[in-house]
Amino acid sequence: QVQLVESGGGLVQPGGSLRLSCAASGGIFRLNAMSWYRQAPGKQRELVAAITSSGSTNYADSVKGRFTISRDGTKNTFYLQMNSLKPEDTAVYHCNTRFTYGLGLLGDAWGQGAQVTVSS
Repeated sequence: QVQLVESGGGLVQPGGSLRLSCAASGGIFRLNAMSWYRQAPGKQRELVAAITSSGSTNYADSVKGRFTISRDGTKNTFYLQMNSLKPEDTAVYHCNTRFTYGLGLLGDAWGQGAQVTVSS
């Protein structure tokens, strides 16, 4: 089964930048879709950004123009570059992937979560 390991969270001042990474491992598989979600205290989890294996992307309106999702297929790793961060971006960020493994079986995996805090 695929496992995802996140890294890159932390504390940053408003206007600053962070990059989150999500590395997939665990056998032979193909990542079909890769996403980043976030959940702030007292709020529902929301989709922040997504990218397909062909490179198509989509973003939440609240992060368009500030966040960029990308992937490195050679490393089975995908990223979320976050610029011009705002206090309202504070949340736990989770990566997610839907993948194909074995003889065409489909799976879904989540990262452990990375805290991002934007505060002066």
